[in-house]
Amino acid sequence: MAEPSHLTAVRESYDTVAAAYAEVIPPPAALDPLSRALLHAFAEETAGAGPVADVGCGPGRITAYLAERGVRAVGLDLSRRMTELARRAYPHVPFAVASMTALPVRDGALAGLLAYYSTHHTPPALLPDVFAEFRRALAPGGLLMLAGHVGTGECRRPTEAYGGLPVSFESHRLPPARIAALLEAAGLTVTARLEEGRFATFRARRG
Repeated sequence: MAEPSHLTAVRESYDTVAAAYAEVIPPPAALDPLSRALLHAFAEETAGAGPVADVGCGPGRITAYLAERGVRAVGLDLSRRMTELARRAYPHVPFAVASMTALPVRDGALAGLLAYYSTHHTPPALLPDVFAEFRRALAPGGLLMLAGHVGTGECRRPTEAYGGLPVSFESHRLPPARIAALLEAAGLTVTARLEEGRFATFRARRG
């Protein structure tokens, strides 16, 4: 079966920009205080509770941050090059090449799932499938934290990024209310929603 075109674009683009991306994206310690607090709270709630997937982990910094705090974290990314960088930087943390559309875990296996600025490349029409996959992978009561770009429904199509390197992915900026509704429709209960201008964070649990 052929890979969907948006996944091919994301995979090839992040393979291209991986090294430059790793140089410019700040580590968790350099994030703003509120972002650090949210990540810390996620780590505190999932530490010792079971396996946790960092979906779209990039070069692995946040996965390692979670692991350092007692979380049984595994980093998953569509880009093989990103995964290679993560393994090299954090050899004590497991990483694997995988798509958020087909997580390599059994039903109900995860105590937590983090999607940190990784779902916005998914076409809006396909987000219900992604969120349904998140629900499938989460154990009853499992915690999802999703953070990302938001907007009024616009789609951005950059031709270059991260040092002027060529990319072909799209970035979809949905209204926060629509994202929350899609999470609820997938069977996830949104327990908190934080909006900061062009960014939003959602916390949800599987019933």
